Amino acid sequence: MFSWFIFFEDKLLLHKEADGRVSIPYSEQAPLMLGMRQNPHHVFMDDGREVLALNLTEPVEDTEEWEMRPLRSTYYLLPFGDYLAAGKAYEIIWWDKHSQYCPVCGSTMVQHTPIMKKCPKCGNEMFPQVSTAIIVLIMKGDEVLLVHNKYWKTQFHGLVAGFLEAGETLEECVRREVKEEVGLRIKNIRYFKSQPWPYPSGLMVGFTAEYESGEIKLQEEELNHADWFTIDNLPLLPQKLSIARQLIDWWIRKQKSLS
Repeated sequence: MFSWFIFFEDKLLLHKEADGRVSIPYSEQAPLMLGMRQNPHHVFMDDGREVLALNLTEPVEDTEEWEMRPLRSTYYLLPFGDYLAAGKAYEIIWWDKHSQYCPVCGSTMVQHTPIMKKCPKCGNEMFPQVSTAIIVLIMKGDEVLLVHNKYWKTQFHGLVAGFLEAGETLEECVRREVKEEVGLRIKNIRYFKSQPWPYPSGLMVGFTAEYESGEIKLQEEELNHADWFTIDNLPLLPQKLSIARQLIDWWIRKQKSLS
């Protein structure tokens, strides 16, 4: 018996339970004869589970038994372990879709292991690519720096973040992104935690830091607002699933403990 993580684009197939909850399909064979469309990917989890991932060519219509939901929303619907497994399954499907041909010679790639493809012509090997990004909570006294990206669809405020560049350390990336996005210098950079971010294949690495000097100067290509906030005047915050919210919640607890 396997858990089946079945996607169409970024939407995940869920089984509707009698009590109103949803679950990941669990069976020997793919549900609804979906396994006839392609071979599933075997995905191995850190807890020892082997699950199967399948990519559909068309969506499954909602019925009394089945529905498809965007992966991000399943954080609030599934047990956390299943949400993490769904994210890893989606990253493998994304990698498979974007590694069909060798980038060196253009030949069709051949899968050798669940996470490795090899070119039969030139021998080039390809593994799932993970894009690493930093995110940082900056403190100044009893205030925290929150920013709004001009491309976000809602008015919530989050944290300074950005992708790691070639040749950088994570700490160098933190300093550079803060300087570029808001014009500030920071100090006392400390690691917080990391989070897989399968939208589609990222790793968010969280840090805290303290304000050192400078005035806020927005990188207007990305941000349209940034300011210092106290615990008493916080704006709309990111959703609970994000490491941004985990960092902010950590800061809120810290402030309350000091009051």
